[in-house]
Amino acid sequence: MQNSTLTQTETDSSAQNRTIIIGILAATGGLMSGLDIGVISGALDFVADAFHASTFAQEWIVSAMMAGAAIGAIMAGGLARLGGRKWALVLGGVIFIVGSLACAMAWSVGSMISGRALMGLAIGIAAFTSPLYLSEIASEATRGAMISTYQLMITVGIFLAFISDTLFSYHGQWRWMFGVIAIPSVLFVIGVLFLPYSPRWLMMKGRREEALKVLKNLRPATHDTHAEIRAIDEQLEQRQSGWALLRKNVNFRRSILLGMLLQIMQQFAGINVVMYYAPKIFALAGFVGTAQMWCTAIIGFVNVLATVAAMGLVDRWGRKPILYGGFITMTIAMSALALLNYNGLDGQAAKLLCVFLIMIFIAAHAMSAGPLMWVLCSEIQPIKGRDLGITVSTLTNWVSNMIVGMSFLSLLSWLGAPLTFGLIAGLNAIFLVFTRQLVPETKGVTLEEIEKNLMSGKKLRDIGR
Repeated sequence: MQNSTLTQTETDSSAQNRTIIIGILAATGGLMSGLDIGVISGALDFVADAFHASTFAQEWIVSAMMAGAAIGAIMAGGLARLGGRKWALVLGGVIFIVGSLACAMAWSVGSMISGRALMGLAIGIAAFTSPLYLSEIASEATRGAMISTYQLMITVGIFLAFISDTLFSYHGQWRWMFGVIAIPSVLFVIGVLFLPYSPRWLMMKGRREEALKVLKNLRPATHDTHAEIRAIDEQLEQRQSGWALLRKNVNFRRSILLGMLLQIMQQFAGINVVMYYAPKIFALAGFVGTAQMWCTAIIGFVNVLATVAAMGLVDRWGRKPILYGGFITMTIAMSALALLNYNGLDGQAAKLLCVFLIMIFIAAHAMSAGPLMWVLCSEIQPIKGRDLGITVSTLTNWVSNMIVGMSFLSLLSWLGAPLTFGLIAGLNAIFLVFTRQLVPETKGVTLEEIEKNLMSGKKLRDIGR
């Protein structure tokens, strides 16, 4: 009996390890997004000097990636449905490699914008496909942490790019900043080739035995994989009909709008203001040269640590308590930063306090809105409209991201630092109210139960009950 128990424990442990490894590989799609966010932060000033780029041109160099990502998000649903989640990720990785090398060899503002748009196209595909794949291979007990791994990889990518930018900045080698990020993308493409197909996608294609085999490899021996297959089967009795569902079903429209709102909240909370323009923000605080870059790298490291913490808490504390804490902290941090800029950043203490407040803001976002909006968006869409729902929310993320990227430098010039940071604080306070009124708690609830509650007409904040 004891040997039987040990064998079962070893089998369960082996299945858990396989799931973790597969999840990390799939989530590495987020690494590309992080690398791009990080690299432009450090390279922008050098690129602007090399091509004599105006403020408007700099905003477009930053934002071209988001425009490409919006197109990628639109394409991704069809790619993930027809060729599978796995091959959509491979395609995204290949396009990213081409885009990063194009940026490294850019000869003008226009060519740089084109390369950035290509990188964005790849990121849009990955941003749709990675969380979708992760939600479909994870159990309900680990789904939050698994999808949060995608956000973790974004933060790792940002940190690696910040470090790389800092080292290359000593000699102004901005072309190497872009070129070197093709290397992890090559490793990503190779790793994805070894991933199994999503069991839900296999069921959609009528490959039931393959889906069952994948689930048996990913679940503990005590898990009823046949019951999970039957649950997926019931959902797939009707084909994906997102557009028809959108026209006919008010409850699906509610989930679409909620997904859009969640992504708007994530972006307008202000995270990418800091990530894209961190060196410029630190310049406002009086840091110059490589000091700006090292401060930025520290911010990237804090971002990684906070996201790791979030992964450990999301399936224990739940989604809403973490979001409450995040938005409250971000509101306080940005309000304090606005006040600090209003009073002036004279003296070393004020400069260090500025860095500290940005670190607090980054940590709060990385533990809350950063990963959890992706988790929630992957959970709230009904299976028949899943591809369309996630496509729309991912597209909203990139459009919102583009608006933020294109407007920050202009806002800073027009309103000044105190009012700009005060505006971000006010938005976070509003998002706290939205979280209370509209966001559901989905911890420990199956996707099937969430869908049932949504379609029965329950209030959005109650569909996880």
